[in-house]
Parts: sequence; C-alpha cells; structure tokens
Amino acid sequence: MSVFDRTTSHSPGLILSDHWRLATFIAAIFGSAALLFTVEPMFTKMVLPRLGGSAAVWTTATVFFQSMLLAGYVYAHLLTKYLPLRAALMLHLLVSVAACAALPLHVAAGWGRPPAESESFWLIGLFAASIGLPFFALSANGPLLQAWFARTDHPAARDPYFLYVASNVGSFLALIAYPFAIEPFVGLRAQASAWTAAFYGVIVLIAACAALASRARDLPRAVVSGNAEATRPHWREILACIGLSAVPSGLLLAVTSFISTDVASVPLFWVLPLALYLLSLVIAFQSNPLIPHTAVLKAFPVCIVALTAVVIFNPVQWLVISLTVHLVAFFVTALMCHGELARRRPATSHLTSFYIWLSAGGLIGGVSTGLLAPHLFTWVAEYPILIGAAILCLPAVAVPLVRALTEQAIKRLLFLALAVALAVLFVLNWLEVRFSPTAAVVVTSILLAATTYCWRRPASFAAIVAFVFVANTYCFTHDRGNHVVRNFFGVLNAAETSDGRFRVLWHGTIGQGSQRIRDENGHPLSGRPEVVAEFFDGAGIAQVVDAVRERFGRPINYAVIGLGTGAMTCRARAGDTVTFYEIDPDVIRVARNPKLFNYISECGPDTEIVQGDARLTLSDAPEKAYDMIFIDAFLGAAIPTHLLTREAMAMYFSKLTPHGIVAVHVSNRNLELATVVAGVAHANDAVARYYRGGDVEANPRESKWVPKVVAVARHDGDFGLLSASRFWPVLDRDSGQAVWSDDYSNVLGALARKWKERMGLTPVQMP
Repeated sequence: MSVFDRTTSHSPGLILSDHWRLATFIAAIFGSAALLFTVEPMFTKMVLPRLGGSAAVWTTATVFFQSMLLAGYVYAHLLTKYLPLRAALMLHLLVSVAACAALPLHVAAGWGRPPAESESFWLIGLFAASIGLPFFALSANGPLLQAWFARTDHPAARDPYFLYVASNVGSFLALIAYPFAIEPFVGLRAQASAWTAAFYGVIVLIAACAALASRARDLPRAVVSGNAEATRPHWREILACIGLSAVPSGLLLAVTSFISTDVASVPLFWVLPLALYLLSLVIAFQSNPLIPHTAVLKAFPVCIVALTAVVIFNPVQWLVISLTVHLVAFFVTALMCHGELARRRPATSHLTSFYIWLSAGGLIGGVSTGLLAPHLFTWVAEYPILIGAAILCLPAVAVPLVRALTEQAIKRLLFLALAVALAVLFVLNWLEVRFSPTAAVVVTSILLAATTYCWRRPASFAAIVAFVFVANTYCFTHDRGNHVVRNFFGVLNAAETSDGRFRVLWHGTIGQGSQRIRDENGHPLSGRPEVVAEFFDGAGIAQVVDAVRERFGRPINYAVIGLGTGAMTCRARAGDTVTFYEIDPDVIRVARNPKLFNYISECGPDTEIVQGDARLTLSDAPEKAYDMIFIDAFLGAAIPTHLLTREAMAMYFSKLTPHGIVAVHVSNRNLELATVVAGVAHANDAVARYYRGGDVEANPRESKWVPKVVAVARHDGDFGLLSASRFWPVLDRDSGQAVWSDDYSNVLGALARKWKERMGLTPVQMP
C-alpha cells in the first residue's frame, strides 16, 4: 500500500489536501538533498586547483560534509526535542535565511594559498568559511522535516521513514546528474548561480512546510504503525548502529581514494562510489527492498573473495574489470551494513536520534579514513582493515553441531593449503615474477574454498582476508631498499627493481622517474648519473631542451613544473639555470636525498626548488624569466587540471622570453591530453607540435620510455630544430572539443578519448 492509498477514509477534499501536503514535504526534502549532493562535487572542483588536483581534496572534503551533516542532525534533534513546534519553525527559517549571506557560492576571502603542512585542516577551514552555513541549514532539513511531518495528522505520518528514501533518491539523482548532465556543459560560475537560485527555492518550500506543520492539530508524536511507543534503545543497539554506519562510510572514502588515485581525480569518480552508497540506503530502507537482505548476505562473501583476488593479481591491463569488482564489492558491503541498520531502526519517537547515530558513525568512518589513516600508516592499510570490519558486520549463521565439526576439520585443512599458497604468492611477489593464469586460478580457488567453509564464522573469514591483504601489500611496500612515505598527496615509494640496477620513484602505482644505481655486474655507480626514464638522450623532452638551447645560442634558463626524481637537473649544461616547482614536500625530500636519487646532488646541488602549487608560485616569478617552461605534472591520475587551461597557458607565455617554448609532457595511461594542450594553445594564438616517438625506441630493460610531448610556441619559427623534424608535426585544435578554462574542464572527455584511442577508433589527427 502506498502512502497515497492511506487516505481512503477521508473526504475527497481531505484526500486532495493530504496529497498536496505530502508532495510539499517530499519536494522540500528532495530539493534539499539534491542541493547538498550537488554542491559537494561542485565546490570541491572549485577548490581543487589550490591543492594541485590531489585526490585527497575530495576525501578531506567528504569529511567536512560528514561533520556538517552530523551538526545538522544534532541541531534538528535539539529543535525537535526542546523547542515548541512554532518556535522551532521560526528558528530554522531564520537560520536558512541567514545562510543566504554566503551566497553566491565562492571561495571565502583570506583563503588563498594552502600551508606547506596540515593541508587537510586548512582545507576543512576553507570549506567551513565558504559554504559552512548553507550546508548546515540544508543538512538539517531531512530529519527536521520528517519530524515535522510525523507530528501532523496526515495518514502517512505514522511511519515517516519513507521520506528518508525520498531524501536519498534526491541525493542519488543529483550526484549522477553532475558529471553527466552538468559538468560537461556548464561552467562553474553558471553552476554556482543556478545553485544559489535553487537554494532560494528550497527556502520557499521550507516555509510552506512550516505553514502546513503549524496548522496541524496538536497531536502527540505519531507512532510506528502497528507498534506502541518503544523505550529508548539499549546502548549496545546504539553502538551497533554507529558501527554499521561507520564501516561503509570509511569504505566509501577508501574506494574513492583508490579510484581517484589510480584512474582520475574527477567528479565522476568522486560521485560514483557516493551514488552507490546512497543507492544502498534507498534500497535498504524500502518497505519491500528491491534486493532482499538475504540475497545480499549470500552475495557478500563472493564479492569479498573477488575483491581479494583482484588485489592480489592487480590486473592493471584489465582496468574496467578491476574497477567493477571494487565498486560492486563496495556496493554489496554498503547494502549489507545498511540493511542491518534498517532492520534495527527504532520507533518514530527516536527518529532524530537514529539519524544522529547514523551521522556519527559516518563521521567516525570518514575521519578515521580521511584524516587519521594517512598519519598512522605509511601504506593504505585502512582499506584491508575496513574490509575485515565489514566481514565482522556479517551476522553469524548457526549450524548443527555435526556439520559444524565437519566444517571445522575441513577448514583446518584449507587453512593449511591457503598458508602454503600464500607463502608461494609472497615469494613470487618478492621476486616480481609474473603470475600465470594457472597460479591465479589455484590461489583463488583455495581462497574461495576456504571462504565457503568460513563465511558463517565472520572472525575466521576476516582473518583469512586480512592476512591476504597484509601479505600482498607488504610485498610491494616493504621490498628491499624501499623508502616509503605517505602524506596528503598520496604514497611515495622509492624502490629498487628486481635486478637491483635501478631505483624507481612510485606515486601509488605510477612511476614518477628512475635512476640507474648499479651496472650490469651489480657494482654501485657514482658520479654524474645517466639520465633515463622519459628524459633520456634523443627522446622528445631532450630534443626540446636542445632546440631551445640552439635557438638562443647561449646558456638557457628553464623552469620545470613537477620535480619527480630531479632528472631534468642533469639536462642542464654549463651556464644553464633550472628552477623546479613542486607541490609535494616529500617529493622534494626524496629527490634531494643522494642515498635515493643523486640527480640534484651531482648535477645541481644549488638548484632552486619552489614548494607549492605551481599555478600560484610560478605567478610570482618575474616576467620573461624563462626560455623554456616544461610541465611534467600529468603522469598520474589525479592531474592538476588548472595547469592545462587557457588562462594557465597565458600565464606561462607571460613568464617566457620572446621565442621561448612551453613543453607539456602528456604521457598518461588513462587520459588523452594532447588535444587539450592544442586547444589552449590555439586559444592563445599559439602553435602546437606533437611528439609521439618514432625516431627512438623504448628499452624497458634499460628503464627508457618514449614520452609524448606537446611543444607550444607563439610562432612556428620559435620551434627551431623541432620545426624541421617530421617527428614533430603541427597539432591542430579539435573543433569538436571545448577549450579548457579556469571555469570549465572535461576530464571525462579526455578519459573517453583515451579509451577510443586505445581501441583505434579516434587517433589524434595530424594535418
């Protein structure tokens, strides 16, 4: 029976009135939720450039949103519990109107450049100063309006939890709409203006709900249909609710961080896990869930086994499959936890308290994952910890004694087999031996078999999975000679290759440069190091430096955005000057440590390194200071889009001497960026030339990789030697692609173009 069908005992006039009253409350709750979950990716995208496009920006922003959500729920609870209805109505309207002072949406004054340390807390302060009050007012609307509705004489008021579904539907639809229907077509300024107008509309709806609630008969609080008022839940139940809310909240940030770091830090990959999180709430709190809770409990162990297998074998070449497994496992886990929450929800009289428990658990999970874990662990330990915690949320299943004893014996045998398999896995990972399909099938089968007999015992199941995660991670983060450090910008790992000849700087799973440290016979090397990776002699980046030097006929002064291992220091010759711009302080420490990489110590110990976001710090440089600006900030997935805009290119040219060149390293395994650079070059009346190799060959054994580089100059004659090379053709702008600006960027489009390029559908067009 729907909520509309419950008015059949009323007269036709009352039925119409009930319909309109319910529609008004639903519209206000739906609109509030939609605005909440539209402003999250929108404002985070506004702030992203100030911290170099780091994936941690969204993680930290989510912690702020969870904090404000809890504050709003507590505020709603206090209004409902301690103030008369009419006083509560007036106070909340005043708070909503006061929030308009922060509109239209903008970054608050005084929050220009972030500090060199404690970026997370600075970012939370920026969010609080900029959008804290509007977000707080909106976050209170959900539980507050449900409580108001529960105190009316509407027939559906006996069980207002169905309005929580309306709230989550609004949140879900807004999140899905943002990356697909809003971001690709509307600039940030227009988005902010539209959001402001919608906020005013929600205030009108809140006022209408207040009017309807104030006219209702003075009834006692409605009770859940078919039940008497329940006593306050036991503290164990409250803790269970908090825990069941904390686990999926923490996993939400862990999965989002994984995707944003290894794929791309864009609103699509921010909102996709969050949308699945909200969808799980929608399904779990339905009267008749679309996916039965019993089916979720059966699917959960299978999903965890699949996730564990993906983590073990790390199939980077099967990116879509890997992402799918991570997201499906997360969704099923969230659905399981939220289903348990829905099963435990209290009577209506404790409605606002229930939402406080949920929000408190969400904040605990968010703070633990987003703020504490990066400081407590040097590797991403929170992901396996949360997977283990999720398994412990699985209800234990009672089985007959004989069957239990049989399973216990089989389980011990499987534990032994699993231990042997994991020992072999550990050794293979240590030696960096590729896994054969047979080995993958054997290890996964043993794990699946062990899980079959252990999933009824959550503690045993969690122990198996946790051991697999820890052993696997240890192989990759504590290999011989490794130097691992973690901060706001991610995990850095300076690790030797299996043959001991090279040391590679890894940021997550992406190499940021390497150095030869031993010869073929294993003898340590000393003195001026050979330049390898993408910077080796004869490849595109070296060609740009040589062309600039030949064009000017004198020592040159060049800037490099993105330090890496500092290899570009060794591209300088006598009299040249190089200045690096690097946002990550730990990258600077690693590159300056001669025990790890000695490019800087041997080739330029006095090299200047400017720490901070390059867009901000480079703007402080004198006009016409550099003969070349090389931008090497796009190897990773969390690319700083603000360095690829029309305005950014104009700023680069203002820092170049006449006839200087801007070179952009556009090698990226997930994004096609060459045409983006061509677009911003064309918008600045400049010429772009594109190098994709062909004159040199990669040699992975010698750690040499052919880079993709786009060189940009004011006039074609400024390219010098490059203009005469057939390996540097002119790259025209793609007329079907909008130019990126500080107000607009479309990383989703770059992701799609890269996929099409791999499929051979739309290669980059040359004239």
